[in-house]
Amino acid sequence: MVYKIRVILDTKEDIFRDVEIKGKQTLWNLHLGIKSAFNLSGDELSTFNLLEEDGTVVKSVPLEDMSDDGDGEIMSDVYIDEAFESIGDKAQFQYGLLDLWEFFCELIEINDETKGVNYPITTYRFGNAPLKAPVKSGSASGSKNKKSAMPLLDDDFNFEDDFSGSANFIDEDDDFNDDEDDFDDDVFDDEDDDDNER
Repeated sequence: MVYKIRVILDTKEDIFRDVEIKGKQTLWNLHLGIKSAFNLSGDELSTFNLLEEDGTVVKSVPLEDMSDDGDGEIMSDVYIDEAFESIGDKAQFQYGLLDLWEFFCELIEINDETKGVNYPITTYRFGNAPLKAPVKSGSASGSKNKKSAMPLLDDDFNFEDDFSGSANFIDEDDDFNDDEDDFDDDVFDDEDDDDNER
């Protein structure tokens, strides 16, 4: 059987792809299908978080084993028909570390396999995928009340007031003498002494 999974990019705009994959392929194959569908470059680490109906994570399945004992479950261990048992089952897909792409995956159809098709395959595209990982919709840079940081500094902190009385400012380094050689922690002094004795 072939599983049609809708993969929705977590961004303000509606951007999604429908990916068809065989039930006996693995999450690793779906990972490759999502990368291809959204033109994700590189070989970044990724994780599938299998979700309950209310969105709580049932289990996380990474691309590579990160467990201490080395016997953790990875993407190539989990078949699609295990991860998505019935229509409506959901998962979250995270790709990348510094630039984190997040997707929501939902099984929308189960159909018969078409002979001669090399699965996984992208069957439908909606919206243009950005070139960089989108900024989260709840973050400060995406909020409607975004303000410049500069007026905040000028208005609230009055740096000029703090430094306007510079006549009373005492530079503690005025008495510092660069020529003093009283440093006991200088390793090279000991070596110089040894050289002179030879």
